[in-house]
Amino acid sequence: MAGLTGRMSTVVKAKVSKLLDRAEDPGETLDYSYQKQVEQLQNVKKGIADVVTAKKRLQMQESSLQQSVVKLDTQARQAVSAGQEDLARAALERKNVAQTELQGLDGQVAELESQQEKLTDSEKKLRAKIEAFRTKKEVIKAQYSAAEAQVRISEAATGVGEQTADVGLAMQRAVDKTENMRARADAVSELEAAGTFDDITALGSGEDDIDRQLKQLSSQPAVDDELAKMKGELGQGGGDAAQISAGAGGPGPATPPPGDDGKS
Repeated sequence: MAGLTGRMSTVVKAKVSKLLDRAEDPGETLDYSYQKQVEQLQNVKKGIADVVTAKKRLQMQESSLQQSVVKLDTQARQAVSAGQEDLARAALERKNVAQTELQGLDGQVAELESQQEKLTDSEKKLRAKIEAFRTKKEVIKAQYSAAEAQVRISEAATGVGEQTADVGLAMQRAVDKTENMRARADAVSELEAAGTFDDITALGSGEDDIDRQLKQLSSQPAVDDELAKMKGELGQGGGDAAQISAGAGGPGPATPPPGDDGKS
């Protein structure tokens, strides 16, 4: 089960990585990286400003303590001059406390100055690095754009691109349809020339040429018999007509002369 889970995880990661590779735009990625570096530089500058602000605040406190030390020293001297030793002692004690705080502030100010110098050096190096990255970024983007344009031109010229492939497929389908239509037209013309479609629009029983030939063969003997019969009838009728014509136009039977009763 663990092996199956690991395999599924690997397959999902591979699919996601492939999708990300297809969706990733190198120009956008470089611009995003440059933006993040600029933000980092801004954070460094903000850190430097914070260190300088803290140093200035400590220096102000240091200046205040120095004035307090001078003031307490003056007050202690005045108290000694006035014979007020206790008051002078209290002033000196406060002076010692202020001097101790002043020494601590000096160490903190020195530490902040060191941090400021380090941050300033880091800011300069980072700024130079970002500037170099910006220049290189623009060069890479220009090279990528040129390569992308070259690929599009090459694909358009060689017919490798997706859109060109679609156009090629559409053209091939059109050629195939045209060839099929031409072949069908030639077939129809050939059948029409052969007389296959002569009676295709005529009203009738729907017989084809073979049916008509078979029917003609079966009706031929009957036609021959009827023709012979008609010839016989016409021949017999011709003899009778001759006899009728002779009786009407020729001499009739001998008529006995007058007074002859037929007796000899």
